Amino acid sequence: MTIKEAIIKSLEDINGVTNYLAVLDNIINKKYYDFKEAKTPPATISALLGDFIRTGDTRVKRIRQTGGTYSYYLTKNENNLDLISLTNPTLQVENKKVKATGYDERHLHKLLSSYLKNTEIYSKTIFHEQSLNSKDNHQKWVHPDMVGIRFLNLQTRASQTFLKAINRVDTFKISSFEIKKEINSDYELKKSFFQAVSNSSWANYGYLVAFEISDTLTEEMERLNQSFGIGIIELKANPYESKILFPPKYRDLDFKTIDKLCKINKEFESFIEQTEKLLTANEKYVKATEKELNEFCDSYFNTDTEFEKYCIEKNIPTE
Repeated sequence: MTIKEAIIKSLEDINGVTNYLAVLDNIINKKYYDFKEAKTPPATISALLGDFIRTGDTRVKRIRQTGGTYSYYLTKNENNLDLISLTNPTLQVENKKVKATGYDERHLHKLLSSYLKNTEIYSKTIFHEQSLNSKDNHQKWVHPDMVGIRFLNLQTRASQTFLKAINRVDTFKISSFEIKKEINSDYELKKSFFQAVSNSSWANYGYLVAFEISDTLTEEMERLNQSFGIGIIELKANPYESKILFPPKYRDLDFKTIDKLCKINKEFESFIEQTEKLLTANEKYVKATEKELNEFCDSYFNTDTEFEKYCIEKNIPTE
């Protein structure tokens, strides 16, 4: 276990707002990490907690306490915490742009699935080559690269049928993701953006995701986002440092298009079936059905070591 992994594990154990000294005590007590080579463990933990914020790692947030000190907590626990004044004073750091070459676009899917899982979204890659008429190049303007679902109020799912549940805005939201390695020109941006518009017309939220995006395109991205409502995510080699540059606008589900996608693509149909199964599961089968959905969806990283090794193996730039 790396020291950063030990910090995350300790924040999970503490399950609340805490400071660096409490995190250090938990690491030592649970023997998550051996500080024999660290001369000043308290300073090391304090600095690394700060690094989570400075690098934009979405797993950790902090709040400023009286006197200027900071306390930290896991983002996924935010809804369960009683925070009177919540801020996330992330420091902006210069993004080093790298040429996104030497790996396949599909290699980015696991990075995105890990980022999404951290925000409690189940995601699944949709292989357009498995669809009917898969040799038709226009199919890529029909299929999303990935789909995702986030359950917002799971307490209601035990007694809901799928058709009833879809009318509850507090039950779930489905998102569509179009993924690109790089977007470096206005032409590439517009082509990718309108592909995302086409592929996400059926979903509550549509996203364009890219590993490398030119800084010169920010103004045009903002204009397109405001006009068409597609969100834009900048994906990072450390998936937890990925960020939403522009949020998407909510839309109602288009069931005619969902039905069309189910007919032409078995993976998409299975995703909808798994979603319906979880929404309509009897209370005693909910956990088993949720586990089944998790196993059906794309895999994701459990530790920092895993994604660091993965990026090396797949030649994904890390700086």
